Amino acid sequence: MKFQYRHIVAVLVTGLWVNTSEFFRNEFLLKNAWVAHYQSLGMVFPSAPLNAAVWVGWGFLLSISIYVISRKFSIVQTALIVWFMGFVLMWVVVWNLNVLPRAILRYAIPLSLVEVFVGSYICAVFAKTRPHA
Repeated sequence: MKFQYRHIVAVLVTGLWVNTSEFFRNEFLLKNAWVAHYQSLGMVFPSAPLNAAVWVGWGFLLSISIYVISRKFSIVQTALIVWFMGFVLMWVVVWNLNVLPRAILRYAIPLSLVEVFVGSYICAVFAKTRPHA
């Protein structure tokens, strides 16, 4: 595959989408649940600028994953693979560490699925591949 700037644009636009989606979900919709859960554990929810920077990095790493996987799989396959690898595995880890407020999953599951489906579509459009079903 020959390098083209549209590939970088696909990753950047997808990364902007992922980070915007994550910010909206975790800062506006679910922040109180996160803070309350951490308080119930006697901990302070980590929300320093460095934590935010790490999550932005995670969002762009997820967008790179979406892009790479989308080169070989359909939009639906890409979204499901990335969702499982990016979200389900993360939830298993934070649940194992007892820092996952399980109540957020009723919102996080559908919203994260939308996040990766839109990200997969963005990669298909910007990388000029034919979107598969």
